[in-house]
Amino acid sequence: MNLKLLIAVVAATAALSTANADSAERPRGYLDPAEFDVTHVIEPAPRPGDPRYETDRKVFRATRKLAGSPRWKLATQDADYSVSALANDFSCAVGVKLTPENAPKLMTVIQRAGSDTSAQSGKAKAVYQRNRPFTIDKGQICQPASELYDEKAHRMSYDYPSGHTTWGWTWALVLSSIAPDRAQQILERGRAYGDSRFVCGAHNESAVEAGMLSATATMAIVQTKPDYLADRLAAKAELDALRASGERPVGCDAEAALIRERVMPRL
Repeated sequence: MNLKLLIAVVAATAALSTANADSAERPRGYLDPAEFDVTHVIEPAPRPGDPRYETDRKVFRATRKLAGSPRWKLATQDADYSVSALANDFSCAVGVKLTPENAPKLMTVIQRAGSDTSAQSGKAKAVYQRNRPFTIDKGQICQPASELYDEKAHRMSYDYPSGHTTWGWTWALVLSSIAPDRAQQILERGRAYGDSRFVCGAHNESAVEAGMLSATATMAIVQTKPDYLADRLAAKAELDALRASGERPVGCDAEAALIRERVMPRL
């Protein structure tokens, strides 16, 4: 076994161990751990000398000018990836105020699917070991760097693919399948949630794209599982009832304007 392959195997094993440790803190997913490997689907992370690597650096440097802007404030808000925060983030897109308390079945199906998608993105992070952009080029980020530090490994956590984006895009995919009449708004919010990660400077733009693809590929398998289909049906009934009588979210026009703002710089 060559050295590069040995390193990848060790890293992937470590990631799976971490995923197993974390599994006690979140609901069980729908997939068996060995039935899918997203590293065979997504592109390898950019490396020095790769044109994508230099593009990532240009995007990071160009988007530092957004610091302090309304879009920066949205990226700062999006850095909170708790269930309650994501429920709030997608409320305008769905058209009703979502909380863990008023939509428990919906939260369950999203969290279970998220266990699968996050496990896959974690596996890919361990294999590719891409450094975060602010460790390569100097620049302000929208959240404390300490929040991105891996205490167990005594280093900054890896960049590629973006775990935040994977999680947010999982929400977007599940919600758009349950409320297809709001699919455009939901998917736009999911895309903007991913964009927030390179606006923030916490991730490279390529890591955001990889997070979306990682979640999409994993969900293609998840959505074939009978348990997922049953849970999604129950969540749809719950959400339909909530949309008919629930509280409408506020501030949606301002959020929509920020989401429509195209933040990718012209390079």
